[in-house]
Amino acid sequence: MLDVAVIIVSWNVRDCLAECLSSVYAEFRHSGLTGDVWVVDNGSTDGTLELLANLFPNTHVIANQKNVGFAAANNQGMAAAAASLPRFYFLLNPDTVVRPGAMREMVQVLDSCPKTGMVGPRLVYRDGRLQDSAFAFPGVIQLLFELWPLPRRLYDTRFNGRYSRRAFRPDGPPFAVDHPLGAAMMVRRDVAEKTGGFDESFHMYCEEIDWSWRIRNAGWAIYSVPSAEIVHYSGESTKQVPARSIVNLWSSRARLYRKHHGKLRWHLARRLAAAGLRRLAARTPNPAIRDAYLEAAQRWQPDSSAPKPQSEAVAH
Repeated sequence: MLDVAVIIVSWNVRDCLAECLSSVYAEFRHSGLTGDVWVVDNGSTDGTLELLANLFPNTHVIANQKNVGFAAANNQGMAAAAASLPRFYFLLNPDTVVRPGAMREMVQVLDSCPKTGMVGPRLVYRDGRLQDSAFAFPGVIQLLFELWPLPRRLYDTRFNGRYSRRAFRPDGPPFAVDHPLGAAMMVRRDVAEKTGGFDESFHMYCEEIDWSWRIRNAGWAIYSVPSAEIVHYSGESTKQVPARSIVNLWSSRARLYRKHHGKLRWHLARRLAAAGLRRLAARTPNPAIRDAYLEAAQRWQPDSSAPKPQSEAVAH
């Protein structure tokens, strides 16, 4: 039995992945935790597989021929790691660096709180600035913040699903949240099994929100652990395909709102989102981005027949 099975889904971010893996293996060496690493590669063409074979030969590699999406690839990784009976799965983006002690801090919280099903770390950008790493479940008001101009002073408040930045002090205690950012999240294996892992109909984006919602509905708590710090470069895969990422993001958000909100709130949300996305389309000079916003607006129609989001970027 392992303490932690690390699952990393990668797509054309070879150099970031090498830095991430180096930090993970260093943490295993120094933390005393037992663990192993599974990399699920979604059809990279940048030499990722060769890098893994040459520099990280002990890493378990699942090489998909095409990009199956973030949710499906993470489920693949957890299914493969399950035979090793890990106590916890640590789902980690490749554009991250694990600071010393971060995994150990998260494991300690899960060990000390049996009713906690999932935890997330404190995330920082590469320059050390604090990154929002945990949020309240999104409602209609969050759509207003995303799509319409509102007073800037309100963006870092609970109105926009944010927790106080004081709560993320490195010396602060763990605190309950609705969901962590999907860039780094540790979950009990039995919780993953009982809740079915990621819903693969979320090809990319919002899958961690949906899963957290189901974990919370099943009676488990979710905590943020500020003493566990991880650097997150953010969006190293998605920036390769910005227009498609807009469509994927807003398609997944539409699916999330339709799944977790009642008819009245969904009706209001879809009207606000469609109008806001059309507004953004009218204000961008970039034709590809404009078309992406218009396509995304179509995904919020009640009987959208728009095609499934395409298989491209994977990281949060």
